[in-house]
Amino acid sequence: MLEMKVPSPGESITEVEIASWLVSDGDWVEKDQTIAEVDSDKATLELPAEESGIITLKAEEGDTVEVGQVVCLIDTSAARPEGAGAAAPAASAPNPEPVAAPAAPASNTYATGTASPAAAKMMAETGAKVATGKGRDGRITKADVIEAVASMGSAGNGERGQTRKKMSSLRRKLASRLVTVKNETAMLTTFNEVDMKPIFDLRNQHKEAFLEKHGVKLGFMSFFTLAATRALQMYPATNSMIDGNELVSFDYVDVSIAVSGPKGLMVPVLRNAETMDFAGVEREIGRLASRVRDGKITVDEMTGGTFTITNGGVFGSMLSTPIINPPQSAILGMHNIIQRPVAVDGEVVIRPMMYVALSYDHRVIDGRESVGTLVAIKEALENPEEILMNGDAKKALGL
Repeated sequence: MLEMKVPSPGESITEVEIASWLVSDGDWVEKDQTIAEVDSDKATLELPAEESGIITLKAEEGDTVEVGQVVCLIDTSAARPEGAGAAAPAASAPNPEPVAAPAAPASNTYATGTASPAAAKMMAETGAKVATGKGRDGRITKADVIEAVASMGSAGNGERGQTRKKMSSLRRKLASRLVTVKNETAMLTTFNEVDMKPIFDLRNQHKEAFLEKHGVKLGFMSFFTLAATRALQMYPATNSMIDGNELVSFDYVDVSIAVSGPKGLMVPVLRNAETMDFAGVEREIGRLASRVRDGKITVDEMTGGTFTITNGGVFGSMLSTPIINPPQSAILGMHNIIQRPVAVDGEVVIRPMMYVALSYDHRVIDGRESVGTLVAIKEALENPEEILMNGDAKKALGL
């Protein structure tokens, strides 16, 4: 009998939460088949079966378990049941999403109508009746009972449902970090606006050749990343952070890029962004974003950034105050691009404009550095060919 223990997702992480089991008690599992997803406070990770055999679960969905704790047993001496085909290892599957084990049919299994211990206790306490749950193979979960209790209101009010779901470890940690930022930093935000027409013109002129040459699209993020990197080197205080009683400044720029994924907002890191060109930034952002969307991002890939860029514009945000990503001291917020009338050389013209925001920790960064950083970013974005490309767009884009 093989005991499967929770592996360490990364340094300093001592416990994880069972987000979901992708197999049921008694299922046949193949070696390397993904059997569960676990949440740490930084990422969601997949748990592959270490050997083939019949599985016995030792923890429930939602349980918090310590690193090294046994969460399931695999009977490696059991015979493969008839009709149980070999599952493809997760690493070689063409579809990156987890696939459940091809075991018993979804209907009328031993799990149908069976309540978890927590669900059974709640049903006894509330008198709620649940015949079939929404868990795997009809298993009744605590969430099913909560939903049933919520719909047991008085007849005069009609049905007024609500849903309760335990926050994931990742979401709870994020909530705690956000409150910590509010309470422990002197956060302020400075705003500006950027005329995006020069970038639009450059992209329209070179985007097809750039895609053909490098295999990635020429987006806005490479311009913003390189503009921010230049500004941080001009104002090193913005690329610093507090560590105890010491102020740590960095001679490199590791840019955290906020990416929305199925498990929430993740911030993978572009290492040594100051050494990258446009193609390098676009390739690395594309690679990291794909890993976030596929649930493959690792804790190491999200650790150690010195500055963050977040783009609320993709969701339609016109203006916002981004929250610092601790222990960093500053974050740049991008927003949507709107055609607006602006004054240029004494005349009103229509230009694609974006509001930008820089939130910063005033304990580390003074007004001169914060405003100077954002103005330097604005100047580079409004004159990218001269400032970011040394006057030669084709050479800078690798064309």
